[in-house]
Amino acid sequence: MFKQTAPDGSLHDASLAVGAMADNGSRGDVRVNAPTAFLFAEALRRGEGVVAANGALRVLTGERTGRSPRDRFIVRESASAPHIDWGPVNQPFGQARFEVLWDRALNHLFQRGDYFTTHMRAGADRQHSIPLLVMTEYAWHGIVAQQLFIRPSDPHDRTGEWLVVNVPSYTTTPKIDGTASDGAVIIDLAKRRILLAGMRYAGEMKKAVFTVMNYLMPESGVLPMHCAANMGADGDVAVFFGLSGTGKTSLSADPKRLLVGDDEHGWNEQGIFNFEGGCYAKCINLSRDKEPVIWDAVRFGAIMENVVLDDSHNPLYGDSSITENTRVSYPREHVERRVAENAGGHPSAVMFLTCDLFGVLPPVSILSREEAAYHFLSGYTALVGGTEVGLFHQVKPTFSACFGAPFFPRRPAEYAKLLMEKLAAHDTPVYLVNTGWTGGGYAKGGRRFDISTTRALVRAILQGQLQNVPTERLPGLNLTIPARAPGVAPGVFNPRETWREKAAYDEAARKLIGLFNENFRRFEVPEAIRKAGPDLAGLT
Repeated sequence: MFKQTAPDGSLHDASLAVGAMADNGSRGDVRVNAPTAFLFAEALRRGEGVVAANGALRVLTGERTGRSPRDRFIVRESASAPHIDWGPVNQPFGQARFEVLWDRALNHLFQRGDYFTTHMRAGADRQHSIPLLVMTEYAWHGIVAQQLFIRPSDPHDRTGEWLVVNVPSYTTTPKIDGTASDGAVIIDLAKRRILLAGMRYAGEMKKAVFTVMNYLMPESGVLPMHCAANMGADGDVAVFFGLSGTGKTSLSADPKRLLVGDDEHGWNEQGIFNFEGGCYAKCINLSRDKEPVIWDAVRFGAIMENVVLDDSHNPLYGDSSITENTRVSYPREHVERRVAENAGGHPSAVMFLTCDLFGVLPPVSILSREEAAYHFLSGYTALVGGTEVGLFHQVKPTFSACFGAPFFPRRPAEYAKLLMEKLAAHDTPVYLVNTGWTGGGYAKGGRRFDISTTRALVRAILQGQLQNVPTERLPGLNLTIPARAPGVAPGVFNPRETWREKAAYDEAARKLIGLFNENFRRFEVPEAIRKAGPDLAGLT
């Protein structure tokens, strides 16, 4: 049995509650802060996965090979309720009902026998971080917790500890538990608890913790960001906002730059800091040539989810027969070129990554402050690669406020206000980068921008090579585009010129602009921001 004593000598409330229940019903052993090698061996012994030829552990996550938004809830209680943007993304869950479900799930875990606990932290900035006690039924989930969160420098400092309980074998019953299906992710902000029931996909655990961070950080004036970040040799920091599939991880894993992190960061008065201690990369079509940093990171200590293996256990990264959302998690230590501090200064450039399936947006646009606010609130992209349950082999447009609405519990305007304050305070330039289609839409004759083109544009942005070149204003889209950039073919900057049928482009542009306008009606913003977006009246 484990117990955790706080610095003042008192027993932490979360640990006390769990410890008492475990004493009453646990049949097995609790492994506390077990090393990765031990957890790896345990996962194999228990049949949780198999060893791939590259040394990583391959696991399968069952029917859910992505996040399940309809199964995510936040406990509705008086302190946090006024600050939550309630709706289909942030669904309320009753306090009394959660208490019953929490006890039932924990008792199930203790009755099962052995389980694993790991003390970690979220947030590389010591002032803006939270301690975590992660309890997992599966050994491999314990490895993921050690990879994706941050090992505490002082394991005895557990002030304000959050308890994360992951019980995949406990299936919920909607009529009894009040859930939407046989699984649920429920966040209790008041009592600092997260319950994952019936969920094998490791992304749910990671994203639940960062939803908590995204709720807490604005109270301290910190902007939480769904973004990747890296640093150049001179200390210049690049930030890449974007939903899964837009290229955050691939672009941040640049062999010529130092990695800060690939998914979640905060922006405070000193600069940016990583929320994580590792990476959670998509690996569909992974190749050594295009993504050497990620390729080399997939070795012993990494966990591959739903990757198909051949008879010799070699990964078949191009095989999407299980899911297009194949994943690999690994610690930052697997990346040789990384920022040791897991943090950096204020961004030299902010890039909004969008995967435009209409083939209408240019490869890069230079945004004004008002345009940045408009596109941050819009969060336009395409859902690719089955990141969410039910999106297998689907590609469709979506608008996700702050480029990560499923993980931001507060109202989007609150995060947008913080972003605008940071941009103004540090005079940070912002760019909209299209990593999607050009010359036509998805499945309509277009082609997706290759990563070498996007990397060349990113280099041009970071070297200031787009600041003093001739520009052109695109009517309707209301976007300013550069005339050229080093290493990029000159004919790709104006998207209309890449289409053979100009009338077809105009039709696609009208459709996309209409979607922008329809989505943005829900936001109450200054007129200058509203007018900074696409406008059908601007098309001839």
